[in-house]
Amino acid sequence: MCNLYNITTSQEAIRQWTRALRDSLGNLEPSIDIYPNQPGPVVRNAPDGERELANLLWGMPTPVERVKGKADYGTTNIRNPQYGHWQQYLGVENRCVVPLTSFAEPSPTPGDKDPDTGIQKNHWFALNEARPLFFFAGLWTPWQGVRKVKDGPGEFELYGFLTTRPNALIAPIHEKAMPVILTTQEETETWLTAPWSQARHLQRTAPDDALVIVDKPATQIKFPPQAPQAPLQGSLF
Repeated sequence: MCNLYNITTSQEAIRQWTRALRDSLGNLEPSIDIYPNQPGPVVRNAPDGERELANLLWGMPTPVERVKGKADYGTTNIRNPQYGHWQQYLGVENRCVVPLTSFAEPSPTPGDKDPDTGIQKNHWFALNEARPLFFFAGLWTPWQGVRKVKDGPGEFELYGFLTTRPNALIAPIHEKAMPVILTTQEETETWLTAPWSQARHLQRTAPDDALVIVDKPATQIKFPPQAPQAPLQGSLF
């Protein structure tokens, strides 16, 4: 399950690709890691019909029967859109695309810790070593409820993205699923505008050569290597 991805691109590149006419995002950092239940940029069909680049909270409303405790921390990945709970979100008014340049899947080896983060090691995937922009096929919705118990109820705009069977590259690392990726402007346009009978065909496994394994982004390195210091001039040693 993908619960971490990175965006290293510009707002202008996202707007040009998706033809977003409105940008309410604010300033996008040069490189940012997105985690569950945190804000992330999406391009959506806004309530007024405008195509908009906006900041939403990652994690769609969880089916009521699966919520544990007093808060719904959200469902990040959606495997079965035909499940009754998800049917209400499949129209174009609830579709979005999620920009990214790389995403992570945790190592399947128990105790495989990353020395830089201190948690389970992640394997990172991108279209190629240059990490160009691409998108997840997503859904979004306004929602009222409790995301964190200490904060109480509130109003939110939430998003998540679809998953599908893993390809040959990802299956040894995550055997159950991979995100649904969109790698062309035609695919993102279809996802944002086509009837579900057509758009649903984009929920398919990516070709085995569609992605490569890349190094983790610099944002995941707590202690970047220091450049060697030049010796002091005039030293006695």
